[in-house]
Amino acid sequence: MDFATASRPSGVARSWPPVARVDASGSAPDSGAGLPAPAMQRLKQRADFLAATAGAKAPAGGFVLQARDRHEDGPVRVGFTCSKKVGNAVERNRVRRRLREVVRLSPPDRMRRGYDYVLIGRSAALDLPFSRLVEDFDRALRRVHTSRPNSAVPGKGSSTRAGGSPKATPHRGTR
Repeated sequence: MDFATASRPSGVARSWPPVARVDASGSAPDSGAGLPAPAMQRLKQRADFLAATAGAKAPAGGFVLQARDRHEDGPVRVGFTCSKKVGNAVERNRVRRRLREVVRLSPPDRMRRGYDYVLIGRSAALDLPFSRLVEDFDRALRRVHTSRPNSAVPGKGSSTRAGGSPKATPHRGTR
């Protein structure tokens, strides 16, 4: 007989995740009454990640930060992703874990309500010191909030040519 089943009364099923224990009154113990609800949610839908690509971008050493204003007064939503170029599943998960911890430790007033943030992990995030990742995240947040939403990036499809005349067509690569 193994120790796990011997220490558990018969008829009690195991469950994961562990459920809250019920006290003598029959109700679950109060786990944080009076505390505010979490001010941050996770992005999980692909459409939300795709919508964030239209927002402001701030590349950093270990990640790229994308931010999109949803134009609503909802909670901050944050998503984390890594491409397979970063490495195998273990390395991608390590990058995402480091980025999640950077966001968790950042001051809550840095991120704005009603915004979606996506952190795209790079393989350099594994080698950079954690303090550098924290500094880069703070700097990237300042950049995405100070940049104009639809500002033209030089050399990336700007609406005027070098001489100042507008392009003949909005499509790239037609010539």
